[in-house]
Amino acid sequence: MAVTAINNNNAINELYNSLSTSKVTTDNKTAFDNLLNSAIEMYKTADDYQNAAEESEMNFALGYATSTHDLAIAQQKANISLQYTVKVTNKALEAYKELMNMQI
Repeated sequence: MAVTAINNNNAINELYNSLSTSKVTTDNKTAFDNLLNSAIEMYKTADDYQNAAEESEMNFALGYATSTHDLAIAQQKANISLQYTVKVTNKALEAYKELMNMQI
């Protein structure tokens, strides 16, 4: 999760730095592509954590697992991952709306 967050932040910074010039270049397209790929990977990671938490819940409910600590850890990872994904998505939407309102 931490590595994914760092990669996402690096992609966002790269896109911001490349957009500081007024010309659209292949670097900007590459930066946006990296940002989009990071976002897709972030959603996949969040989904994987959610699936792992659901599997842990089922195993605990069926009696295959008895550790409440492992269950709580899986649920907390899924929760934190989902919260992070939602916050990044909201910030991206805010940035998009701000760009749409700009006068050129």
